[in-house]
Amino acid sequence: MNTPLLVIAAGGTGGHMFPAQALAEVMLRKGWRVKLSTDARGARYTGGFPHSVEIEEISSATFARGGVAAKLAVPFRILGGVFGATLRMMRDKPDVVVGFGGYPSIPAIAAATLLRKPRMIHEQNGILGRVNKVFSKRVDAVACGTWPTDLPEGVQGFHTGNPVRGAVLERAGAGYIVPGDYPMSILVMGGSQGARILSDVVPEAIAMLPPEVLRNIRVAHQARSEDGARVAEFYANHGIDAEVEPFFHDVPRRMSEAQLVISRSGASSVADISVIGRPSILVPFAAATGDHQTANARGLVDAGAAILIPEDALAPDVLCAQITAVLGQPDGALQMSQAALRVGKPDAANDLSEMVEALAKGWRPKQTANQSNEGQSQ
Repeated sequence: MNTPLLVIAAGGTGGHMFPAQALAEVMLRKGWRVKLSTDARGARYTGGFPHSVEIEEISSATFARGGVAAKLAVPFRILGGVFGATLRMMRDKPDVVVGFGGYPSIPAIAAATLLRKPRMIHEQNGILGRVNKVFSKRVDAVACGTWPTDLPEGVQGFHTGNPVRGAVLERAGAGYIVPGDYPMSILVMGGSQGARILSDVVPEAIAMLPPEVLRNIRVAHQARSEDGARVAEFYANHGIDAEVEPFFHDVPRRMSEAQLVISRSGASSVADISVIGRPSILVPFAAATGDHQTANARGLVDAGAAILIPEDALAPDVLCAQITAVLGQPDGALQMSQAALRVGKPDAANDLSEMVEALAKGWRPKQTANQSNEGQSQ
C-alpha cells in the first residue's frame, strides 16, 4: 500500500507557517508523507518542522514589496511557480493539498485546482486573507481558525480552530502562578516580525510601574532587529531585568512562565495564549487587512481573558494602568488565565487532520447543504 502524500502550501510569516507545522506533525504521526511548498521567505520558519517533512522552495512573490519593476514581475514569477508545482504534482501525486494562505501558497493550490486534486484551505484569521479569498470558492473545503470568520457568500466554513505546534501543546494548561511579591515575567511579542509600536511604548510603560511592582519584573521582549539595541538600552538604563531578541525560539516555555503577555493579536499568538492559558493585553495591528487582528482578539476579550487596546489609543500611561490592573489583582489574573483556557482549542490540529483524511477518502462538503458549521471537522 502506497503511503499517502499531503502537500502543505504556506509562507510569508509565522502566522501561516506555525499552523502548517502543527498539521505536518500530526499527519506524520498518522503515517502520511508530508511535503511543504513555500518560498525563500517562508523557508526561514522551517527550522521547527520535523526533519522528515520534504521542503520544496518554489517561485513566488508579493505585490506588497519592491518597486515598479518588481511588481510587474510578480505575475510571471507566480506563473512560473504554478508551472513548476504542476509538474511536481504530476510526478509525485498528492492525495490532498492544504493551503494556509500567503502568496507562496498560490502555486500549489493553483496546481491542485488545475489537476483536480482534493484540496482545502485553512484561514487563521477572522477575515479571509487575499489569497484564501480568491481560492475559497475553488477548493473542496474551508477550515476556519477564528470563529466566526467572515466568508464570501455561498462558502461553507468549518471551525477547527488554529492548530498549535507540539511545543505549545506540551505546555497546554500549564499551571499559572498568580502575580505577587516575587519575581514576575512579562512576555512582549509583536508577532513573528516584531512590532515597532510595542518597542516604542512598552518599555516606557513598564518603567512607569510602581516601584514595589517594578522591582519584581523581568521582561522578555521580542523586537525588530533595528529596534533591539535601543530597547535593550532603555531597559538597562532603568534598571529593568530584560532580555531583548528579534525572535524567541522558545515562546511556549516563556509564555508558560509569564504572569502577563503583551502582544499583537495575530492568529497564532492568540491561539498560543488561549491553549497555554495566560492573561494578555492585545494591541491589534491597525493596518491588518480588514482589521482582522481585532476580529482575532474578540474571543479572548469577550471571555474576559484579555484587554484590548487599539493601536491609536496605545500610550505609556494607558498601558501602564492596564499592566498594573492585571498584576495588582491576583484573583483577577487567575480568572483571566482560566478564561483563556476556555477559549482555546488544543485539538485543532487533530480536527484539521481529520478533514484531510476525509478529503482523501472522497468527502466533498461542497456537495452538501451550504451552511457554516461551528466545531465541525467531519
